[in-house]
Amino acid sequence: MLRNSDLLFISHGGGPRPLFDDPEHQQLVEALTYYSDQLPRPNAILVLSAHWESETLGVTAKADPELYFDYYNFPEEAYQIRYPCPGSPELASKVQQTLQAQGIATELELERGLDHGVFVPLKLMYPDADIPVIQLSMNSSLDAEQHLAIGEALRTLDVESLLIIGSGFTFHNMRAFYAPPSAEIDLANSAFEDWLRQTCGDPEVDSAQMRQQLVEWATAPYARFCQPREDHLIPLHMCAGIAGRGADDYKRIVVFRKQCSLFHWKL
Repeated sequence: MLRNSDLLFISHGGGPRPLFDDPEHQQLVEALTYYSDQLPRPNAILVLSAHWESETLGVTAKADPELYFDYYNFPEEAYQIRYPCPGSPELASKVQQTLQAQGIATELELERGLDHGVFVPLKLMYPDADIPVIQLSMNSSLDAEQHLAIGEALRTLDVESLLIIGSGFTFHNMRAFYAPPSAEIDLANSAFEDWLRQTCGDPEVDSAQMRQQLVEWATAPYARFCQPREDHLIPLHMCAGIAGRGADDYKRIVVFRKQCSLFHWKL
């Protein structure tokens, strides 16, 4: 079982912008640095990023992972970012074995680099890049119940002092990000974030209710407006599966003039 560990779901922002003093990401930068200051230093970090989907789950197992610049049309300096953290083949094998013991096919990945859902928040949180990092993919089905089950399987991981980060975005309507200010958009954004907080952060919602509501997330207020494609929400399902209960701590911040949520659990 996970021991003396922490679990975060974060909204990771727009590409590399949080690293370049973008005023639209100030609250995100402050929230991430707050968590890195407050949480005990982990022995290793496992990131569940919205930017890796595969038919069979993949877990990075290279001892010296490279970066994968999976964004486009940014200035050249955005492609010169470095985050020379070590990997952890041993932890990757433990993750693979834990998932496969629960019947979830998982492959060790030795080629793919860490994407910006990993290196952007970690560069803010742990700039020294001296903590081993591995990344686990989502299944390309993006099925809510399946990813809750993946999280539930990870709950049995026999590791101490691990930081698990679900890296996504609770509001991810790209057109709305760049649309003119609108009361209608703000209403939809706020309604869905309120639902997320109630579902994942209200102590009166028990674990069974939380799980069922997350399975049926698309019926939430303005769900498909806020998440036209659920890739950036699914890491939250994985986190909720790992925790099996509501979050211990919750923050709501503004990115690109839109509200988004961060959740924290002590494990």
